[in-house]
Amino acid sequence: MASKIQTLPGFRDFPPQACALRNYLFRKWRAAAIAHGFQEYDGPVLESLELFTEKSGPEIVTQLFNFEDKGGRQVSLRPELTPTLARMVGANAGSLKRPIKWFSIGECFRFEKQQKGRKRSFYQFNADILGEAGPGADAELIALCIQSMRSFGLGPEHVVLRLSDRTLWMAFLAALGLDEEASIKALSIVDKMERVDADYTRQQLSHILGEGTESFLARVAAMKAVSSIEGLEAFVSGLGMEALSERMAQWRELWGILDAMGLAEFCRVDLGIVRGLAYYTGFVFEVFERSGEGRALAGGGRYDRLVEKLGYAPLHATGFAAGDVTLADLLESKGLLPSLLPALDCYVVYGGEAEKAEAMRAVATLRSLGISVDYPVKAAGFGKMFKQADLSGARLCLIFGGEELAERRFKMRDMASGGEVTGPLCDLVEGVKLRLAHGIEK
Repeated sequence: MASKIQTLPGFRDFPPQACALRNYLFRKWRAAAIAHGFQEYDGPVLESLELFTEKSGPEIVTQLFNFEDKGGRQVSLRPELTPTLARMVGANAGSLKRPIKWFSIGECFRFEKQQKGRKRSFYQFNADILGEAGPGADAELIALCIQSMRSFGLGPEHVVLRLSDRTLWMAFLAALGLDEEASIKALSIVDKMERVDADYTRQQLSHILGEGTESFLARVAAMKAVSSIEGLEAFVSGLGMEALSERMAQWRELWGILDAMGLAEFCRVDLGIVRGLAYYTGFVFEVFERSGEGRALAGGGRYDRLVEKLGYAPLHATGFAAGDVTLADLLESKGLLPSLLPALDCYVVYGGEAEKAEAMRAVATLRSLGISVDYPVKAAGFGKMFKQADLSGARLCLIFGGEELAERRFKMRDMASGGEVTGPLCDLVEGVKLRLAHGIEK
C-alpha cells in the first residue's frame, strides 16, 4: 500500500469550520480598514529574492522559501507584504494622491521552526500610510490596529499596545559613541532580550560595547521601566539632550490624538519594544495579550527609508501587520469566537418525480433571492429525507408531497419548534421570508 501523502509541515488545510474562522477574521479586518479610509491592494505571492534581501539583509534568506525559477531568476515566496507595497507605491508614486492609505490581507510564507502561534504559511493583515511625515499618520495606524482588535470583542483588559521610538533609541546610542551600524546591531540584541537568556544577551552586547556592557544594561533597564507619557518626558529631560525636545513634542501630539479618540487606555509607553529590523526609523509598537503571555498579535512602525532603498524617490511611510494564527488562538482562549458556520435556511423534501420538479422550481427561485437551500440529490423515502433535513441544521423544512402538489400548496416545518404551516405555492417566497424572520410556533 502506498504511503499516505500528508500536508507539508507548517502548512494548513482549511475544511469548512477552519475556513469559516479564517473568513471571519478577514471580514473584520477588511471592515475596520475600510471604516478608516484605507483602500485594498494585493501583489504577487512570488517576488524577486532581491526585494527581501534589500529590505532585511542577506540573513533573511535562511527564513525564506527561495529557489531559482525556470528562467534562472532568484525568487522567493513572500515572507511579508511590506516590500511588495514599497515597490508598488515607489513605481507609481507620481500618480498617487497623498497620503496613500492602503491595506491588504494575504498569505505569507516563512521557513521557520514551528511553535505555538507560528506557522510556515500564515495570513497577515497589513495597513500602511505613505507620503505623510507627521505623527498623525502613526496615530491613524495605531487607531486602526486597536479598532481591529476591538471589533473582535478584545478590550483594554485583554490586549495592550506597547509603544516605543527608534528615534529616541538611536539618539541614546549615538550619545554612547555608537555609529549607525553598531546601533542597529545593539537594537537587534535588545529586541530579543525578553526571549533569551540574560547571559547570552550580555555576551552578544560585549562584542559591541566591551567594558561598557554592564553600564548599558543598567541604562536599558531604566528605559524599560518607563511606562507612561509623563514618565517618558521625565526620562528624556534627565538625559539633557536638547535635540530630543522636538521629538517629545511629536510624542505629545501622537498621544493627544490617541487620547482624544479614547484609545490611550489600550496603550502603554514601553521603550523595551525596538523592532529589531534595521529599516525602522521612528515610532514602533507591538500588541500583546495584557498578561504578557504569547507572541505579538501585531506590530509595526515607521520606515521612512525603505522605498528609497528599493531604488525609488524617498517617501515617508508607516504601517503594521497582524497575523491570523496568534489572533485566532487568543480569541479562542477568551471565548470570543462566535458560531461561524452559517445555518442553512431551508431544506426541501419531496415525494415522486412530479413533486421533485415543483420542488426544484422552488429551490431555484429561493436561491436566486439569496436564501440558502439544500435538498437530497438522490430521491429517497420521506423518512430518510426528514432525517437528512435534521442533519442539515436547516431552520425550515419545505415539504412537497403528492397531496400538497394536487392542491397547489406547500407545507413548511420549523425545525427548532416542530411547528408547521401550509400555504399556496404562489406565496412560497413571502412565506419563507416571514418564517425565517419570526419562526413557527408549535
